[in-house]
Amino acid sequence: MKIVISINTAWNLINFREGLIRALIAQGHEVLAVAPIDRHVDRVKSLGCRFLPIKINNRGTNPFEDLVLFVRFFLLLLNEKPDVFLAYTIKPNIYGSLAAHFLGIPVVNNIAGLGSVFVKKTLLTSVVRGLYKLSLCKAVKIFFQNEDDRSYFVQEGLVPHRLTDILPGSGVDLGRFEFTPQSDAGDCVRFLFIGRMLWDKGVGELVQAARQLKRRGFNFEVNLLGFLDVRNPSAIRSMQMDEWVKEGILSYLGESDDVRPHIIGANCIVLPSFYREGVPRSLLEAASMGRPIITTDSVGCKEVVDDGINGFLCQPQNVDDLADKMERFIKLSAFARRQMGRRGRKKIELNFDEKIVISKYLHAIAIAIAIARVR
Repeated sequence: MKIVISINTAWNLINFREGLIRALIAQGHEVLAVAPIDRHVDRVKSLGCRFLPIKINNRGTNPFEDLVLFVRFFLLLLNEKPDVFLAYTIKPNIYGSLAAHFLGIPVVNNIAGLGSVFVKKTLLTSVVRGLYKLSLCKAVKIFFQNEDDRSYFVQEGLVPHRLTDILPGSGVDLGRFEFTPQSDAGDCVRFLFIGRMLWDKGVGELVQAARQLKRRGFNFEVNLLGFLDVRNPSAIRSMQMDEWVKEGILSYLGESDDVRPHIIGANCIVLPSFYREGVPRSLLEAASMGRPIITTDSVGCKEVVDDGINGFLCQPQNVDDLADKMERFIKLSAFARRQMGRRGRKKIELNFDEKIVISKYLHAIAIAIAIARVR
């Protein structure tokens, strides 16, 4: 069968869907990856799938531009005639799914968090809700990454419960992100933030918490790893990052295609995000490698941490609480930190193995293929 997978960046394909693509190809399916062009296209092609570029303005809200995107999806699917369409991220989920429905192509959707659009109720929120309701109504399966998001969509009448299921995030390749005992931090505890440099992900709160701990006299490092100056209203600019680095409050490590060496060098992963995450992949990877986590008691993030067991939960946008949890971690013994890491790895093995995600997808695709044959 021919299966189209569409997402908002080639980077997302290679970082979050590699395992699924390999599994589908291993079963003999032809896989077409549809996303905007970026520097990761060659890596996507190396998986054995065909890459088809599509222009998507991920942050645009121009109705005419979105109509053009719908037409692009329609023409692409009309030309390729796939048996199943797998959609991820907002615009492929909406406009790709609508195009597929028009052509009678079965669709499997994945709602990986609600993002900043749903943080505040605005006209844009109402429009997106309406578009989701229209585009998801004929799906074969709609996957969510946490129960809060599924409950929201069902209670708001956007999707029927019978079409939904929960995935453990995007899952983790336990072999690639293998358990690595952390070394003794000595006199300096190393905190690591992994993610896009966005205010919504709590970077500002992390900076303020670090200032508090510096004033309290603790010896620690805060390192930031991820995209800077992304096209996002919440993006932190280079000038701001430069000011923090000059202040001596943190180090910015840039981007990386392989986060594992950075996780190995850290004692604790910190993600003070306060917007609607799915289940952050960075937390899953960190816990899989045996690193304790400090994150917020908010949708998506809290799923990865049992408070006091494999990390600490803090209140969203609460600098004092974040600083207190970081202080608690600094004061732990090396043995206690390692125990936290081992419990985190166990949690990932039981609940977030990538094989769980792939198995559910293969089942949903089998149903979609059966529907396609009937049609």
